[in-house]
Amino acid sequence: MDPDAVKSTLQNLAFGNVMAAAARNYQKELLAEGKAPATTSADQEVDLDELMDDPELEKLHADRIAALKREAEKREALKSQGHGEYREITEGDFLGEVTGSEKAICHFYHREFYRCKIMDKHLKTLALKHVDTKFIKLDAENAPFFVSKLGVKTLPCVILFRKGVAVDRLIGFIDMGGKDDFSTRALEVVLIKKGIISEKKEDDEDDEYLEGGRRTVRSSLNHDSDSE
Repeated sequence: MDPDAVKSTLQNLAFGNVMAAAARNYQKELLAEGKAPATTSADQEVDLDELMDDPELEKLHADRIAALKREAEKREALKSQGHGEYREITEGDFLGEVTGSEKAICHFYHREFYRCKIMDKHLKTLALKHVDTKFIKLDAENAPFFVSKLGVKTLPCVILFRKGVAVDRLIGFIDMGGKDDFSTRALEVVLIKKGIISEKKEDDEDDEYLEGGRRTVRSSLNHDSDSE
């Protein structure tokens, strides 16, 4: 892998959010140990420049950066295998595509079928979000061999693969209630239940402020206490 590419990726990561999360987690630990400051109002501010000297926070920050680096490298490796986008393939590419990834989703479609276009729209959105799984589509008219071998009879047909083995499928819109106006989230939930994609956690973000040239972050201790 190109070291410059990895470096560029890491430089684009939200450093401010990393430090905000680190400061918040650090304060939560102090609160749990009874060492937190007496005031815990929602408007309390923490000076990150002072906290950076704390060895525990430095270790937390280093661990977080290492985790982000590993995740960035993993994403780059998956993208090199065709993950992170919704692509059309040919029948000749099919075996290599589904056997080359741990998890793959293939949509057998017909160009003129309205419901296939609806499925395309939702799968394209999910492909960008669920990089761990490969999303591809194959024109059923141009893939008679695999249509026959996989028993594809109704379109759209979405077949789920693990290590090249077909483990499940979605026929039409049955799993989404049989209606055309299902949401992308409805399809996502079905695919999560079938184990071909994983539930994504919302990014944990804290607001960063610039005051007097010094970096500060609004404490969310009250919010954290309420949510636990």
